[in-house]
Amino acid sequence: MKFRGVRCSDLMMMLRLLAVAVVGGLSVASCAGQEPPPLPPPPIHRGLNILGSDPIWMNPAAGRFRPEYFATIKSAGFDFVRVAAGAMRYMDASDQIDPRYLQRMDWVVANARAAGLSVIIDEHDFQFCASNAVLCRRKLLAFWRQVSIRYRREPSTVLFEILNEPKWQMDPVWNDTIADVLKVIRATNPDRTVVIGPRMANKIQTLDDLRLPDDDRHILVTFHYYEPHSFSHQGAPWDPQWKSVHGQTWGSPGDRATLAADFDRMAAWARRERRPVLLGEFGAYDGSGTPIAQRSNYVDAIAREAEKHGFAWCYWQFDGDFIAYDVQRNAWVGPILNALIPGGASAQPAEKAPAKRVVRGSSQ
Repeated sequence: MKFRGVRCSDLMMMLRLLAVAVVGGLSVASCAGQEPPPLPPPPIHRGLNILGSDPIWMNPAAGRFRPEYFATIKSAGFDFVRVAAGAMRYMDASDQIDPRYLQRMDWVVANARAAGLSVIIDEHDFQFCASNAVLCRRKLLAFWRQVSIRYRREPSTVLFEILNEPKWQMDPVWNDTIADVLKVIRATNPDRTVVIGPRMANKIQTLDDLRLPDDDRHILVTFHYYEPHSFSHQGAPWDPQWKSVHGQTWGSPGDRATLAADFDRMAAWARRERRPVLLGEFGAYDGSGTPIAQRSNYVDAIAREAEKHGFAWCYWQFDGDFIAYDVQRNAWVGPILNALIPGGASAQPAEKAPAKRVVRGSSQ
C-alpha cells in the first residue's frame, strides 16, 4: 500500500525513527538539566597539620608536641592529622632514612591511631625539591620505597602524600614524578589512599595540568589556599614579598565572592574528574599583628566554604606559627578553634601577644 507515493512500510519506518529521535532528544535535554553528580566523599574530614617545625623528630626531649596532644586534638572535634615529614635531610649517602627518624614516625602513627585519628604522612621537603628536581626525584623515590614497605600493613586510616607543594623546578616534571612514585607505592600498597595536588604549590589555577591515572581511584586530590597572600602572609618574616606588609583586612563582599568562586572552580573540576578533595592547608599568620577577630573570620569563612563543597580540610597548623594551640599556655587559641569547629572550644583567653618561638612559615 502507498501513501502519496510513499510505501506504507517506509512511512512506518520513518515514523519509528522520528519517535526515537524525539525521545532521545528529550532524554538528553532532561539529563542536561539535572544537577551534576555529587563529589566522591573524602575518607577524612577535619584535620590539623602537625610537627612542621618541631625538633621532636631527632631530639624528642626538645619536642614541643606531647603524646597527650593527639587525644586533645581528637576531643576538640578533629578526625585526622597531617604530619609534615622532612626526611630528606636525614638520609645517608645511599638515601636510607635515619632509623631514629623512622622510629619517631612510628611513634606519631601509633599515637595518632590510638587516639582515633587518621594520619597523612606528608613528605614535606618542598623547598629542597623546588631547587633541585633531579636529586628530589631520587630521594622521593627512596623515601616512598622505605615508607611504603614499613606501613604496608597499616589500616586505611594511614594515608600517603607524595610531596607537599611541588613548584619551580618540580613544575615541568611533576606529572612524571607522580607516575613514578605511584608505581613504588602501589607495589606494596595497592589500595592505600594517596594524596596528590597540582603543580605550582598546589594552586587551584594549575588543576587542569594535573595528570592522574584514570584506573587509580584511591587518590585524594589536594589544594592549598592562602588567598589573598597580602592578608594571610602579611608580616611573615620568611617571605620577602609580604614581610613588610601590614594593615591588610579581609571580609568584604568582594573577598567572600572571590573565595566562593575559587572553591566553585575546584568543585567543578572534582566533579568532572570524579575525585574527592582535601584542602590541605589554609590559615593566617599569627605574628602579623592582625586582629584575632579578622584572622578567625577568615579561617571560619574558608572552613565553611570547604564544607559546603564537601571538601575535607586541614588547618595550618597546630603550633609554630598560624597557631591553633598555644603549647606554652597548654591551651587552644579559642577564636581560631571556634572558627575551625564552632563550639569546639570552651571559654579561652582570646590570645596573648605572640611568644618568641621557632618560626618556620607556611608552605607558601
